[in-house]
Amino acid sequence: MTNNWAAFSAAEPELARTVEDRFGQFTHHVLATLRKDGSPRTTGLEVRFLNGELWLGMMPGSLKALDLRRDGRFALQANPGAGTGMAGGDVRIAGRAVEVRDRETVASYTDEVRPPEPEAFHLFRTELTEVVRTYIEEEKYLAVQLWRPGRPLKKTRRT
Repeated sequence: MTNNWAAFSAAEPELARTVEDRFGQFTHHVLATLRKDGSPRTTGLEVRFLNGELWLGMMPGSLKALDLRRDGRFALQANPGAGTGMAGGDVRIAGRAVEVRDRETVASYTDEVRPPEPEAFHLFRTELTEVVRTYIEEEKYLAVQLWRPGRPLKKTRRT
């Protein structure tokens, strides 16, 4: 079974809407990939939720794209924004990125997104392994929602 955005949204529609809304508050977010030596690399990135997929588009030859080609594991964190408010909480997504080279799929993405270099960019779709939301609940609890494929949503609260 593919654990794409559509599968996650079907399993946990309320959390999926919250995560999409949180990512929608800002344009740029933080992507973590793995370098050749296994050490982490973090970079800025725009993301798109389209047609049941979470897409990662990158400039041609970017280091993050080369990292993902070599090892598709990634972590993605929504931009926290200014101050300490983080309306909607802190949200993170982890998984595996798979490069898409199918001309029809790339053309469909290009028509929708209009990337700066439509003839030369890297496009990755994602397979999710984890979605996490951390937020303040009832003004006194630190609440954490954790989703993993094939498991029920887990929620913990701490004071």
